[in-house]
Amino acid sequence: MTEPGQPSPTGTVELSDWLFSRDSGVTEIPVRLPHDAMIGARRSATAPGGADTGWFTGGRYTYRTVWSPGGGVRNRRVFLRFEGVQGDAELFVNEQSIATIRSGYGDSVHELTEFVADGSIEIRVEIDDRAHPRSRWYPGAGLFRPVRLLLIPPVHLTSDGVRVCTRGVDAGAAKVDVMVDLHNPAAHVLTVSARLLAGDEVVAAGWLETRSAGTISLTVPGARLWSAEDPHRYRCVVEVTGDGEIVDRRQEYVGLRTVSVDPRRGLCINGEPVLLRGACIHHDHGVLGAAGHRAAEFRRVRRLKQAGFNALRSAHNPASRDLLDACDEIGMYLLDELTDHWTVSKTAYDRTDRFGRTWREDAERMIAKNRNRPSVILTSIGNEIPEHGTTKGDQLTAEIAAFVRELDPERPVTAGVNLFLSVLASMHSGPYRERSEHRSGGEGAVPGPGSTLANVLMNKLGVMFDLVARTPRAGRVTQDVFRHLDVAGYNYALGRYRRDVRNHPDRVVLGTETLPGDVARAWHLVRTIPAVIGDFVWTGWDYLGESGVGVWVPDRRFAPLAKPYPYLTAGPGMFDITGHPDTSLRLAQAAWGELRAPAIAVRPLDLAGRHVARVSWRSTDAVESWSWQGCSGRAAAIEVYSSDEEVELILNGRSLGRRRPNRCVARFRTAYEPGTLVAVGYVGGRETGRSELRSAAGDLTLQVVPESRKLFADSADLAFVVVQVADTDGVVEMLADTDITLEVEGPAELLGFGSADPAPTGSYVDTTHRTYRGRALAVLRSTGGIGTVRIIARSGEYRSATGSLDAVRR
Repeated sequence: MTEPGQPSPTGTVELSDWLFSRDSGVTEIPVRLPHDAMIGARRSATAPGGADTGWFTGGRYTYRTVWSPGGGVRNRRVFLRFEGVQGDAELFVNEQSIATIRSGYGDSVHELTEFVADGSIEIRVEIDDRAHPRSRWYPGAGLFRPVRLLLIPPVHLTSDGVRVCTRGVDAGAAKVDVMVDLHNPAAHVLTVSARLLAGDEVVAAGWLETRSAGTISLTVPGARLWSAEDPHRYRCVVEVTGDGEIVDRRQEYVGLRTVSVDPRRGLCINGEPVLLRGACIHHDHGVLGAAGHRAAEFRRVRRLKQAGFNALRSAHNPASRDLLDACDEIGMYLLDELTDHWTVSKTAYDRTDRFGRTWREDAERMIAKNRNRPSVILTSIGNEIPEHGTTKGDQLTAEIAAFVRELDPERPVTAGVNLFLSVLASMHSGPYRERSEHRSGGEGAVPGPGSTLANVLMNKLGVMFDLVARTPRAGRVTQDVFRHLDVAGYNYALGRYRRDVRNHPDRVVLGTETLPGDVARAWHLVRTIPAVIGDFVWTGWDYLGESGVGVWVPDRRFAPLAKPYPYLTAGPGMFDITGHPDTSLRLAQAAWGELRAPAIAVRPLDLAGRHVARVSWRSTDAVESWSWQGCSGRAAAIEVYSSDEEVELILNGRSLGRRRPNRCVARFRTAYEPGTLVAVGYVGGRETGRSELRSAAGDLTLQVVPESRKLFADSADLAFVVVQVADTDGVVEMLADTDITLEVEGPAELLGFGSADPAPTGSYVDTTHRTYRGRALAVLRSTGGIGTVRIIARSGEYRSATGSLDAVRR
């Protein structure tokens, strides 16, 4: 079914309140969407998804709600849109089965018009999520993205019925085409008008008469163009008029900008070269699970931008509408990605069997969703596709890329190509297997370990990906794949950049995945080779699943890449799952030139003298703290991140010497003693800046610290509250972890509570959790009322503490 047009805001009804039950139970509990049914499920060492999905068990879930149409649906068609459903789902309306839902990360739209005449309608979604694993990461389950009713007039703008394209800019004036497409069964002549507004001022307007479709060409003098640095948007209003009455109206915010790539100037936004400082991210939100809360999307984008990133890669699935909104509004370039697999299986239930039948529809939905999004500058058609390196894969790459390019000629097409895996595939010994349609996720389906096997090899051999990628064979087996792409996406292949841009002068290169420890090396290549347009680190934000791939393990000489139960978080994030910056972020900031002063980090002193098994997806286990109670005299390994020529380290007033940073890192060793540790940067012998860490002093207390003192009373906004053990100045103690129980009073509810502990034994839906390195994060959600919200934290060791915030009208 083709999705209908979105009407004006008054024709959209959000279905947020549902009744939820688990495993066919008779007890229903009220839930408010978005909702992740998996995050509250049991975790077990025998869970079928294993480390990939964080050791969560699956289940069967039922969501039920009742909608009373009222008079607002008269002469309207009614459609139900799911923005994402995780698990195999069946939709029932008034006990009648009307559709199966396979949307996963994409839209699924179903017409309910025939049921509206009966008055109130019951909507029920039955989800069977027992089949695992279907992803190589934590997917979540249930109605994890918004569900909305669309009330559509008989004559309307179609789903993709307003397309705004910036054709060019001349002497400051932007040439803009507004392309419209109508559903107009009677074929009457209609008037369609389009206006662009800056605030309330109309900056351009035009109209046409048509029965079906057409283009309105506008000129915007003195146009303010959208970019990540200046995310200015205009309001586009399109109205359809017949017989003197407005029959449909569409309003959305659009950014005017152009995108181009070539090997000599690289990536240009609005004609100006841009280098991408990119972060790969998964879709989950840590303690909230996979639930796609709008406030969480905005918080993440805001923090990543403040840290110096200017681009995100939605790995490895289409971005949510709320993430797109955040990138458009805050200013963040986005590489949106279609899928993690094509026809060759990576996990047991990943639906590769139906890819051939569904990829066109999935691509159409993603492109339609992104059409007027200025933040989306690149489209990826897949990640680490096993078929790359084979004749079949080359042909499919050409077909998918051409299809996407025809639908959306304005955005370059790329893919994340792992040259190491392509070499394996070309030798017919890759770690994947193709699954026929009759083996679709049923009993006896045989999982191929997918990229996981390659990850294990990389964990053992470290530089294996890069070394194999340098070989002549890697170049030969991928040359056809790259020939079909506008931008060649390289996963873990920095060693090929210089050779390939020399041997293929028309190739544009993008680092679609890079190890955190390689960011300085990668950024040097980006800055010095015009054809290399940017680098995306794996990852910018930590995530659930792929448990422990980036976690160092003490008292082991070797640790497997996938860690045993109860490991949960992946571990390679430059922000941890609570949104706290990791030391690896400082390396990136130093490489980008974004550090104003040297940044200090210390390897955990409670592990001093013990052997630690390292992994490739984390370059260090150091943390930004000099507060390690009970560790006096232990050998402290200190890392200072800086782009300066020299760094001096000073402990309690005495110099520990100067070092020249090697790829932005200078290392020192000394005996730990509490006090103040200062790092000073020098260029040409002159001080450029200094920073310090100090130890917690005096009594430690429990503290409740909201990130904001305001919560919008709209039943959807979130408040993020840090709970920590610290001294009176807020210096957090690394070795004072304690169990904390939370209570919330006032117009808010506790939605999630947890820490960055990579191997937690508790649940994020419980009210009690243990801090990790002195911190935990609580997430509260508005219940709709105004007033004071109080958060009471209790600990047997550190007594209690209270924080508050105000719930106010938006």
